[in-house]
Amino acid sequence: MFKSNRGKKIALLVAVATLLAVFVGVGTQRRCAAQGGNDYESIELFTDVLSIVKKSYVEEVDTKKLIYGAINGMLASLDPHSSFMPPETYKEMKIETKGSFGGLGIEISIKDGLLTVISPIEDTPAFKAGIKAGDQILKIDEKFTKDLSIMDAVKRMRGPKGTKVTLTIMRDGLDKPKEFPLVRDIIQVKSVKFKTLDEGYGYVRIAQFQEKTDDDLDKALAALREESGGKLHGLVLDLRNDPGGLLDQAVRVAEHFVDEDQLIVYTEGREKDSKMKFTSRKGDKEPHYPIVVLINGGSASASEIVAGALQDHKRAVVMGTQSFGKGSVQTIIPLSDNSGLRLTTARYFTPSGRSIQAKGITPDITVEKIDLPASEKKETMHIREKDLENHFETEGKGKDTAEEKKSEKQPRYKTDEQVKGDYQILRALDLLKGWDILKKVTAG
Repeated sequence: MFKSNRGKKIALLVAVATLLAVFVGVGTQRRCAAQGGNDYESIELFTDVLSIVKKSYVEEVDTKKLIYGAINGMLASLDPHSSFMPPETYKEMKIETKGSFGGLGIEISIKDGLLTVISPIEDTPAFKAGIKAGDQILKIDEKFTKDLSIMDAVKRMRGPKGTKVTLTIMRDGLDKPKEFPLVRDIIQVKSVKFKTLDEGYGYVRIAQFQEKTDDDLDKALAALREESGGKLHGLVLDLRNDPGGLLDQAVRVAEHFVDEDQLIVYTEGREKDSKMKFTSRKGDKEPHYPIVVLINGGSASASEIVAGALQDHKRAVVMGTQSFGKGSVQTIIPLSDNSGLRLTTARYFTPSGRSIQAKGITPDITVEKIDLPASEKKETMHIREKDLENHFETEGKGKDTAEEKKSEKQPRYKTDEQVKGDYQILRALDLLKGWDILKKVTAG
């Protein structure tokens, strides 16, 4: 049967081999030539199947659709992060790194064979609906996610603003899956948020590493210094539920706090270009005030690079819970038909040589998330000596001094209600204040 179509098969083999050479690039092409006949035989097997499908499948199929499907299958067999992006998906990906895209606001991965939420992005439909890091997505509308690629899942969750989609979620603590009806929106991701927690103590939240994250951090730190009279006593750097983003931005963020010529991260891969070292460049550095970096199970990739670098250089105390553990680098390769290839090309390592792949960053101080009431308990809930009838007054003072009254009226944390209810932030701030007090005590 195959002999009678030998001429057609050879022509198809040449065409497919050309296509594959375009897709995988010159480097792979050279390796194929060096390995001899094995790769040729494998490609010939592929063309046999392609020829049979084109000739005998119950319906006529488009060759490009088959090629795209084959590439998807090939990449899915490698790891959860390598994927093929058709032209429309590739275009959306480029928009996403600029901080604006349509959808639900969820960063996802494949974990233990299940579609899993790395983290919801703040102020998005998913975040507001209560989707959490670690949630397993069993269904998207009526489509089960088993054996669904990440790109297919993303495509099903994306859509025009105002349209609806239902995610069926399973998480620890639930007896059965729970449905989350969501309404798609235009996701405007604000990379950096900041506020003053208390006089001299700043808070910076990085939600995702985008093209302008470094510039936004510059502005945030300048504003915090100005609010604190020109000098910071300490900083809380919040990387919780930060799924990562651009590697160069992670390096630039770390550069603010790491001394010149200090290693921030290095990568190891098979290709020469994937073996890189990133060191802190010359430029303005932040003073060596104490820093607490907050991480959790939703902190991945670029956020783990920053946390790992500051931890290795003893530049910050890392607090929270174990991070996600995505220690691989994906290279985006544009292809000839405006599609794109996201390929895992290297593993990255912290300055001390730690690989966090599938392990994550271990915090110096483990602090679990605890939901606190929005407002703190009043001290008046506890009976004190001055509340007792006929108590003795302080000698020479029939009433509290103006300074004491002023002190009692001062809130412990001059922050909004969201921060007051965040136990991990409060613990971080307490550590920074305690650090400052101990320095003064030991200096005396």
